[in-house]
Amino acid sequence: MDSLPEIYAARVADGTLHADDAQVAVLPELERIRAEVSKPVPKKWFRKSTPEPVRGLYLWGGVGRGKSMLMDLFVDSLSVPVRRVHFHAFMQEIHEAMHKARSEGVEDTVKPVAKAVADSVRVLAFDEMQITDITDAMIVGRLFEQLFEAGVVVVTTSNRTPDDLYKNGLNRQLFLPFIALIKEKMRSWELVSPTDYRQNRLAGNQVYFVQAGSEARAQIRAIWDDLTGGAAEPLALTVKGREVTLPAYRNGIGRASFFDLCGKMLGPGDYLAIANAVKVLILEDIPTLSRNNFNEAKRFVTLIDALYEAKVRLICSAAAEPEMLYLEGEGIFEFERTASRLREMQDADWGKEA
Repeated sequence: MDSLPEIYAARVADGTLHADDAQVAVLPELERIRAEVSKPVPKKWFRKSTPEPVRGLYLWGGVGRGKSMLMDLFVDSLSVPVRRVHFHAFMQEIHEAMHKARSEGVEDTVKPVAKAVADSVRVLAFDEMQITDITDAMIVGRLFEQLFEAGVVVVTTSNRTPDDLYKNGLNRQLFLPFIALIKEKMRSWELVSPTDYRQNRLAGNQVYFVQAGSEARAQIRAIWDDLTGGAAEPLALTVKGREVTLPAYRNGIGRASFFDLCGKMLGPGDYLAIANAVKVLILEDIPTLSRNNFNEAKRFVTLIDALYEAKVRLICSAAAEPEMLYLEGEGIFEFERTASRLREMQDADWGKEA
């Protein structure tokens, strides 16, 4: 099998990728992990064999630097059981499994849940590790300690250094042992590249489409396919015990309709969770707004505020230009700020400082 540096070089040669020194520098680290987990696990007749410990990788850095692309190369190269999953989605599954175990009378619910994960994979590959929920913060330490003890190797991407995980979170001192565990079991590597590839792919392209039937839909579909390869799955986020779902998600790119996010009873906390989970959001079919859909309009304003503050790149289709979306009814004055933000978010440099 070709090594990861060889695979990367081949893709540069055929024009699929552009050579990037920061990306090239981390390839030997990923290749180390691939080679080590590919070694056969010695069999022990008297008990289940635990693989030799392999130090994982915590790959962090700015948006659009190629972290997800490198994860794609790594995961595709593995010949052992691996699962790639968004960290939010994984933690939701863990909570659901713990709830089920608790309902069956299990006292220490982390132990059987961790065992089930460890029995199914050799490598866990996470997209966008970040901790924003106190319920996650309180269990990740014990969960990952048991995963590591069982020989599971973790490779993850993140936009922040390990020391900034759950920053300013409630009872953060209880979370600090998890940061120490990450540093012990995973190598922290900052991907420092001067190029934001995600922004470059959108630079100069139209990102706000006044609906024109199939033409606008086709243009947005082309952007989606270019950014994600057309592959996606729903992303479920848990916010205060409730589930908020993005219908399509891949590598930090989310896609939803206006109704998906504004036609349902979502609030500021939900929109903040969405803004924290995505770096680009494609929002389709924004209608004209008025007193007839006042509640939906208020939610839309809140959504745009959350995306704006989080510097999320917005690509959308709407029934009218921003200034013409809300022409009558209560809230016209407040919507002027939203229209202005929608204009600002169309700028080619939007979000670069995030």
